Amino acid sequence: MSINVETNNTVESAARKFFNLKEMPHIVKTLDRNQKIYGDILNVIGNTPLVRLTNIPKDEGLKCEMYAKCEFLNPGGSVKDRIAYRMVLNAEQNGTLKPGKSVIVEPTSGNTGIGLALAAAVKGYRCIIVLPEKMSDEKVNTLVALGAEIVRTPTEAAWDDPESNIMVARRLAKEIPDAVLLDQYNNPCNPLAHYDGTAEEILWSMDDKVDMVVIGAGTCGTISGVAHKIKERCPTCQIVGVDPYGSILAQPEELNASDVQVYEVEGIGYDFLPGALDRTVIDKWVKTDDKTSLEMARRLIKDEGLLCGGSSGSAMWGAVQAARSLKESQKCVVLLPDNIRNYMTKFISDQWLEARDFKPLLKKENLPWWETLVTTDVVQPVKNVSQSSSLTDALAILKENRAPLLTVVNEKGSVVGVFTADNVRRRLVNLTGCSSDRLDKYIVKKYYKVDLANKPTLGLLSRMLDIAPHVIVVESDKSTNMQRPIGFVTSEDLLSHISTGKKHMNGN
Repeated sequence: MSINVETNNTVESAARKFFNLKEMPHIVKTLDRNQKIYGDILNVIGNTPLVRLTNIPKDEGLKCEMYAKCEFLNPGGSVKDRIAYRMVLNAEQNGTLKPGKSVIVEPTSGNTGIGLALAAAVKGYRCIIVLPEKMSDEKVNTLVALGAEIVRTPTEAAWDDPESNIMVARRLAKEIPDAVLLDQYNNPCNPLAHYDGTAEEILWSMDDKVDMVVIGAGTCGTISGVAHKIKERCPTCQIVGVDPYGSILAQPEELNASDVQVYEVEGIGYDFLPGALDRTVIDKWVKTDDKTSLEMARRLIKDEGLLCGGSSGSAMWGAVQAARSLKESQKCVVLLPDNIRNYMTKFISDQWLEARDFKPLLKKENLPWWETLVTTDVVQPVKNVSQSSSLTDALAILKENRAPLLTVVNEKGSVVGVFTADNVRRRLVNLTGCSSDRLDKYIVKKYYKVDLANKPTLGLLSRMLDIAPHVIVVESDKSTNMQRPIGFVTSEDLLSHISTGKKHMNGN
């Protein structure tokens, strides 16, 4: 669906104050040639290629010309390399960052963190990155390889919750000597990097003739910075923002309009309005969901050969919807923010997609048990623990029952999460809790489960167990909206069940 933006005086006034971009110091690269040798990897950032898309626009029946700005080809793997380097340069120039002394601390969904860790590795800064648990292990491993220190925070924490990545980063920046919080959400260098760089590159590639630019919204520096420059040179160009359901960037006045609480696509959408967002220069918004976004990301890889990430799928899906209004010979540019590397165990995995019902279950006609429905025969019973219990009580129950997990239930007996010793250890190590806290901080709220009411098959269980140590089995009651815990299944349980079934089929 498309949403027209309604501006108001308050928003416009704030935007004018923040986005006085013309009067800021500028760094504009030469765009018509490459150097033979670069001084370091940071000087390779930017000047990404603009590639014409052929197969997807044709399949979608689009009349316009469509081009992809391949930001995933930046050295750190994303568009965020641009702002990370620009924020570091600016902080060095104004004396905020002191080489050999300062510590960079930043909350991020991962890509800005990688860009900052890249800059820190080259320039010799200590770097601490705070990111939600939802973000992929590939991002974490890349950050660690670059020498960054990692702090993980609960995905479900609101931005102003003391346990959120933003608030934890602010706390660490106050506690750690010589720490500097560059604050991508409210740093003018965020949109300025795109005003000077990304937008100039697009205009140069398109000879200052572009009819639509489509960009996903996260911190919003990319879309705001690009939009300001594009509007100066192509005032009739439509700027389209892409925002996932569950985020308020497109419609802050409708904070509670969506039932979506958590979405899988990383790097776009927020539950607050960053200072780097200027809604006055965005002409239209397109809202996206996980399924269509991830399907489109896989199409970009398979049909266009572009090894990009999930938010690129969101941007491309939004671009397809918006570009239907364009005519033949008109030109649309869609920005693809990051690469495939960060998601090898996520949407690149068919099992991961099938487990979330984003892709039909793999067929195995040679396995007679594959389509058999899950019954309680395959399920191990599970102990429940109340959501209001203490961490000490939950650990005692776990130890007493020698169980790998407990299901956490609310006052009505409905499952709200899973409790494991492994997750407790991670939370404690990551500085996001203490042993005297209530259980709430240690609950795993994103876990693999099947609902008997939906008639899941053993094949689905098997695909989930490809990527998880256990699967929770629940039974929902649609009239009460409750999910009663039945138990859990491991690979050993499934193998034992299959083996018993074969014996029965053989008459033994």
